[in-house]
Amino acid sequence: MKQTEQWSSRLGFILSAAGSAVGLGAIWKFPYVAGVNGGGAFFFLFLVFTILFGLPLLLAEFVIGRHTQKNAIQSYKVIAPQTKWHLLGYLGLIANFIILSFYSVIGGWIILYIYKTVAGQLSGLTVEQYQTIFADTIADPFISLIAHLLFMLLTIVIVARGIQNGIERANKIMMPALFILFLLLIVRSLTLTNISEGLRFLFLPDFTKVTAETILAALGQALFTLSLGVSTMLTYSSYVPKSESLPRSALSIVSMNILIVILAGLAIFPAVFSFGLTPDAGPVLLFEVLPNVFSQLPLGMFFFFAFLILFLFAALTSALSMLEMIVSNLAKGSIILRKKWSWIIGIVIFIAGIPSALSFGVIEDWKLFGKTFFDLVDYLVSNMIMPIGALFISVFVPFKMRKDILIAELQSGGAFPRGLFKSWFFIIRFIVPAAILLILLNMLEIW
Repeated sequence: MKQTEQWSSRLGFILSAAGSAVGLGAIWKFPYVAGVNGGGAFFFLFLVFTILFGLPLLLAEFVIGRHTQKNAIQSYKVIAPQTKWHLLGYLGLIANFIILSFYSVIGGWIILYIYKTVAGQLSGLTVEQYQTIFADTIADPFISLIAHLLFMLLTIVIVARGIQNGIERANKIMMPALFILFLLLIVRSLTLTNISEGLRFLFLPDFTKVTAETILAALGQALFTLSLGVSTMLTYSSYVPKSESLPRSALSIVSMNILIVILAGLAIFPAVFSFGLTPDAGPVLLFEVLPNVFSQLPLGMFFFFAFLILFLFAALTSALSMLEMIVSNLAKGSIILRKKWSWIIGIVIFIAGIPSALSFGVIEDWKLFGKTFFDLVDYLVSNMIMPIGALFISVFVPFKMRKDILIAELQSGGAFPRGLFKSWFFIIRFIVPAAILLILLNMLEIW
């Protein structure tokens, strides 16, 4: 059965897909992963991987979804019947389930900080006090679980409403507003006293710090921020009408993703060094730095509240795409089943996320391979499942889809020169799989 819904406009599709890509991957995760992996060198590798691998892979997922106009599992079955390729759809389903289980925990942190801002608990504190209040907040098991549940309920309600009335309508409001608030934050961050060190850390690469793990982390970040390798973008493209240009949409989404990553870096790293914090603080970095920046602005807590609302929206845009990918495979185009499965899967994901929510308090000492449960599931998806999924997609498209179908999809809705197609086809067939395979094998040797 083909999808019964479609995006109402190209803008709606781009903003929704970009929202999935931007979300917490660019705003929350990029600054701390870049901080842990040396800054400039990681950022350079991230840009290379995003352009060289991310853009071609995004187009690859787009052509699968738009051609079949079915959910991920059915798409692989239609193109490669009587094979095991549909397991790639199940891999995406499992990956999105795992990601959302810990992703919603971070969304819950944002909800908690919105409450604390309204309650006046974040005004006029020192750097050390901001660090302490965040550590105490996420260590409280009851508060963390309630916030985790609230975020999942928001996600469920929007996805249950459908594509145009739920996901698209929300993203048309959230994404433009997020850009505006980010620019305000950057203006303030760039007027702090020690911005030069932060800018050097982000933009001047020191390649002596590059390790195999840095390379894998950069690849994982490029895939994570574009929601690639787990058939999320395949799902979104299945709602795209034939009149829309997939290459133009993909280029717009990648450009917006890179822009948001740069904005996040400009907002965070000058402030990190100005306040004497360390850039390798990990997942908590954003929540310890931003309150400091906003507290020094006129009406700072008002603007911080506005930013947190938009930060919550950004988190939701990504969460929507993950839950949508799972629900679309179960609902199979039925609006009634969409509502049912949205609630069932959403609640199960909440339950699966409980260990992640407790990883900073009750079970913080439960570690495997030196990682908390939260860090382990994040690492498993970003550095293993997503690259493996991307590897198989880069093999599936050039070897299992006919060239005439690929050309037709890429030219539908706008011109796509033959020479450009040949370049894309060569990259997706040879460069992308070879590079991902080499990176993964290198990591296996280290282990």
